[in-house]
Amino acid sequence: MNIRTRVRTGIRLRTRLRTSVRPQGRTRGIRLAAAALAAGAAVTAATVPAAARTTASDDTPRTAASDGTPRYLEPAELPPHPSSPWYAGPVTAGQPDPLPMCVGEALPSIASHRSFWTDYDTNAEQVTVVERSTQRAKDFAALLRKDLDGCAKKLMRQYPDVTAEQEYYGRLNVEEGAHVYGVHTTTTWGASDIALFSVGRDGNTVTLVRWAQLGDFRDAQVDDFRTTTVTAVDKLY
Repeated sequence: MNIRTRVRTGIRLRTRLRTSVRPQGRTRGIRLAAAALAAGAAVTAATVPAAARTTASDDTPRTAASDGTPRYLEPAELPPHPSSPWYAGPVTAGQPDPLPMCVGEALPSIASHRSFWTDYDTNAEQVTVVERSTQRAKDFAALLRKDLDGCAKKLMRQYPDVTAEQEYYGRLNVEEGAHVYGVHTTTTWGASDIALFSVGRDGNTVTLVRWAQLGDFRDAQVDDFRTTTVTAVDKLY
């Protein structure tokens, strides 16, 4: 299934579904659930100009930005895909569009983000927020963690056609710490998706990393994602 979704606000969703077999009688609720769950759906390479894309083979400088802005992950630092390189769009100011499930409503307009994808149904995203103070960053990281702690229950409450379960994979010892979560969703029409999230902080800067693909917890690259998370937080500055 190739699902392209645009999330305009936290509660208003506009969705385009392209399927090889389109079931009859889908309800509006199902379409909305698909929008929420596919908010991190794979981005095709055509959506980003070739000159702006990088791949795992690019020799992109890894030094800190001269103006002190936080650095982002490079494609080679994502969990390795067995059949495809990773691709990346540019670092972009503002909230990602579509918003990631469960945490999207909490992301402020001062965020910046970078999207990643493969040739298959695997994609990722990093969102970074630089707050005005360390305390504000602590509070924001705590808010994201709270949203992830209640992610599965929130999805099932909002979308009756969705069954969700989640796992907490613990804290990582990097800078001021990072926390890793997993969320698996299934739908009444047969879709099964697994997503991994992490929230990490370095001083007054918080970064969120999301990885997702078709599958369930058995397909989650948790160890590789932990490594990616440590890299993401460690290289911010």
